[in-house]
Amino acid sequence: MPTIKELCLDHTLLTAQDAETIEQLARHLQLLADVSQADVFIDCPMPDKSSALVVAQAHPSTAPSLYRTSVVGQLAYARNEPAVMFSLVSGQAVVGSRGISQEQVSMQQNVTPIAGRGGRIIGALIMEQDISEKVEQERNVERLMETTEQLSETLLAIAMSEGRVQSLMHEGILLFDESERLTYANPRARALLREMGRPGVAPGDEIPSPFVDRTLWRSVFEPTGMLCQEIQFGKLALEVKAVAIFRGSRKVGGLLLVRDISALKEKDKQLMVKSAVIKEIHHRVKNNLQTVASLLRLQMRRTKHEEVARVYRDSINRIGSIALIHEMLAYGGLDTIAFGEVVERIARTIVSSSAKPGQEIGFRLTGDGLRLPSDEATTVALVLNEIIQNCVQHAFAQRQTGEISVLVRARGHTAEVEVADNGRGIAESEEGGTHLGLKIAETLIEESLDGHIRIVSDGKGTTVRISFPLPDLETKEG
Repeated sequence: MPTIKELCLDHTLLTAQDAETIEQLARHLQLLADVSQADVFIDCPMPDKSSALVVAQAHPSTAPSLYRTSVVGQLAYARNEPAVMFSLVSGQAVVGSRGISQEQVSMQQNVTPIAGRGGRIIGALIMEQDISEKVEQERNVERLMETTEQLSETLLAIAMSEGRVQSLMHEGILLFDESERLTYANPRARALLREMGRPGVAPGDEIPSPFVDRTLWRSVFEPTGMLCQEIQFGKLALEVKAVAIFRGSRKVGGLLLVRDISALKEKDKQLMVKSAVIKEIHHRVKNNLQTVASLLRLQMRRTKHEEVARVYRDSINRIGSIALIHEMLAYGGLDTIAFGEVVERIARTIVSSSAKPGQEIGFRLTGDGLRLPSDEATTVALVLNEIIQNCVQHAFAQRQTGEISVLVRARGHTAEVEVADNGRGIAESEEGGTHLGLKIAETLIEESLDGHIRIVSDGKGTTVRISFPLPDLETKEG
C-alpha cells in the first residue's frame, strides 16, 4: 500500500515539503481519534478542485467506528462532503456540517484546514461522527408531517365534493380562505344558514357573523389556536368550532364546524325540570312524614302508660329516620347519600329523645365516606335506628353514662356497619326471646339487602356487625 507521501506526490499538487507536513500530522491521528471518539481523516486537494484524496485515516479505539474498511486512497466528492471542499478552497473551518461517507452512511463533520509553510492550504483535518439514527428520526418526522398534510388535503377535497358523503354528515362544514372569505359550505351548513335566515350566503362572502364571536376570532389564527363556543339563535342552539390551516408559517385558510345541539339543550332542560320535580317530591314526602310524627307525638303526650309512650317514641324515631333520607335527597339532589351524615343525625336524635333525665350517653362515628343509593340508605337507616334505640333503652337502662360507637366503611364491593356499646350486654326477655328491635334489624338486613348480621355480647357491652353487598350504581342508574 502506498505511503502518505507517495499518495500526496502521485495524485495531488502538493510538494515534497507539503507531503512531509501531512505525514508528520498523520502520526498524531490515532490520539486525536481516541480523544474525540470519532473517525479522523486527512484529505488533500486534487488538481480538478472538485474532489479530495483521503491520504490518512484513524479509527477510535474508545468508540464504535463509522467505517468497516479503510478508505485511504479513495476520493471525497463535493456533493457528498461539501464542508471538506469548502474548507480546502476558502481556508475556513467548518463545524457541524452533514455529509455522506464513502460507505454511504450519514455523518457529521468538523473540518479544519491545514496550511503549509507559505500559508497555502494543503489539506483538511476531518472528524466524523455517525448521525444516521438522528437523520432517520428526522425523516420519520418529515414523513409524518407530509402524511398529515396529505390527509388534511384529502379531507378538504372530500368536503369540497358534492357526493353522498355530505348527506351523512351531521355537522355543517364551512371553509374559508386566507382573507377570511367563504369558499365552501356543505349542504348541512347551508340548511343551518337557512334556519338562521341567511339563505343567500355564497362563496366569496365574509364568514357569517352569527357563527363568529369577533372578540375571540383572533385566537383562531395563532399557530395552535382553536375557537370553540356555543351560540343561541332564537330556538336554535349551535356549537361552533373553528381552526385555521397553515402551510409552514403562512395562513392559507381555515375550517368551521357547526353542529346543531338544540335537542341536547332541550334534554338538559327537561332533566333539570325532572330533577327539580323529584327534589320537590322528596321535600313533600319529608314534610308529610314529619306531620305524621308530630301527630304521634301529640298522642304520646296524652297517654299515661309508659309502655304505650315507648311504642309511640319508637315509631316516631322510625318515621324520623325515613324522613331524614328524603330530606337529604331533597336538598342534595343526588341519587346517592353520604351515609355517615345519616348515622350521626339518627344517633343524636335517638339519644336526645330516648335518654333519661341526667343520663349522659356519648356517640362516636368513624370510617370512610360510604355512599349508598336512596333505597339501601333507607333500609340501613331503619336498621341503625332499631340498634341504636336498643342501646339507649336496654344497654344503659341501669346506668347514668355510656358510649355508642359506629363504624361505617366500604371494603371492595361490600359495605360494613358496626355498632358497639359499653353497656350491660343483651339480656334475655322474660319469654326467652331476644329484643324486638334486633329482630326487626335482622329481618331487614337479610331480606331487603341480602346481607348478614352478627351480634356479639357479654357483660362489657354489645357489638352488632352488619355486612351487605354494595349495588352497582351504574347499572342501578341505567
